[in-house]
Amino acid sequence: MAVVKLDAKGLRCPQPILKVATMIPKLAPGDILEVEADCSTFDSDIRKWCDRMKKTLISSVANGGVTTAQIHF
Repeated sequence: MAVVKLDAKGLRCPQPILKVATMIPKLAPGDILEVEADCSTFDSDIRKWCDRMKKTLISSVANGGVTTAQIHF
């Protein structure tokens, strides 16, 4: 299991989610993708994406305008 980090700060909807989607082929089952984004809709968007893609959202925490989400693949 690996933790892979993705910096999506400075991108606006839907770009952070598109960046997450491009990571799918690079991740193995059990890996965790940690995404940082400052898009105001990212928390809602990543929750919907995880639900739709059947991925487990471990956490989504906002701090100082940046949301950090951890997704279990």
